[in-house]
Amino acid sequence: MLRCRVNLSTMIFLVILQGAAVVLFCGWYVQLSPCGSAPSNGKVHVLLLSSWRSGSSFVGQVFSQHPSVFYLMEPAWHVWTKLQKPGARVLRMAVRDLIRSVFQCDFSVMESYLPEDHKVSSFFMWSHSRALCSPPACPLTPRDQFSNQTQCFKTCGGGGLPGAEEACGSYSHVVLKEVRFFELESLFPLLQDPSLDLRIIHLVRDPRAVVRSREESAKAFMSDSAIVLEQRNIPAAEVQYQVMKEICRSHVRINERAVLNPPPFLKGRYKMVRYEDVARNPLEEITAMYDFVGLEATSQLEEWIYRVTHGKGKGSKKEAFEITSRNAADVSQAWRTALPHSKVKRIQEVCKGAMSLLGYRTVNSEKEQKKLDIDLLMPQEPYQFSWLPDKTERPGDG
Repeated sequence: MLRCRVNLSTMIFLVILQGAAVVLFCGWYVQLSPCGSAPSNGKVHVLLLSSWRSGSSFVGQVFSQHPSVFYLMEPAWHVWTKLQKPGARVLRMAVRDLIRSVFQCDFSVMESYLPEDHKVSSFFMWSHSRALCSPPACPLTPRDQFSNQTQCFKTCGGGGLPGAEEACGSYSHVVLKEVRFFELESLFPLLQDPSLDLRIIHLVRDPRAVVRSREESAKAFMSDSAIVLEQRNIPAAEVQYQVMKEICRSHVRINERAVLNPPPFLKGRYKMVRYEDVARNPLEEITAMYDFVGLEATSQLEEWIYRVTHGKGKGSKKEAFEITSRNAADVSQAWRTALPHSKVKRIQEVCKGAMSLLGYRTVNSEKEQKKLDIDLLMPQEPYQFSWLPDKTERPGDG
């Protein structure tokens, strides 16, 4: 009978080799198919990623009012408000970690940023969340009905964080609206986390319309603008243009990363939406967003969407942060008559690349700007533009 003699060191080597092969195979498998199996709890997590005054409050409400959704508006506001001194780059990991915990319905992370005697009403814009106005968080509004923000504000703010966590855990979808991410890379760990099924809706808007809307509420953005600009000392007259430059560059970075050569775990998880497309075809665009995250529109929701997008007028300064019935198409065009052409030219200069990528046509004269029958929204085309960083760019900006 043939006997094989294997010494101890050879056996140890073979065991180590086998272990290394298993680790390499698992890593390779996770990279290729991180979405192969749904998270054990079956929840879908949606990040509505946008920038200030880009229609994200309205799109947020499109999700918030859905009976299957737990929604919060800008939880990262608490991070930026509590830790004002650094810039956006320093704060992005704290924001990312907070978002991860909230997606998992663990609100204890919020305690670091809330007052000592905190309640549900300590959350930023908490009454914009229908789920916090409905059982089990609050008995005011049945889940299948639309919440009234004013009534909710008066009735539902006294609960503690455990009640909000319980409510969060009872929904199939958790949707967070955020305006404080300027790249996708810091979100990669969330996209690879097996406990999360993350989808990203990237909402963009014509930069000229964004400036017009921001000017109506300029004081509200002073602190955020300083953080976006990394606390750099910039002349007051130049601030809004430099902020828009950063916002436009972030849209390019995000879209490039998701579309040009996405990592395997990002494929099928990213959808870019233009606010102007939503304004023109609200039901079609919103249905497509619902489909992307696995939701179905109810007839009640369709009626509500029609009502709030087919009102009269463009909205007043007082309504800047409210969801009221307006004519969405008129709102999207309002900048063309409200902004002086000199300002429009400057915005087009600082956002030229983003406008080309996102499909916004530039205007070359005041006459062209104010001729409203000229369509400035171009059809979405395959990827064409790449914003190459210059040598003086800060690390992480490209």
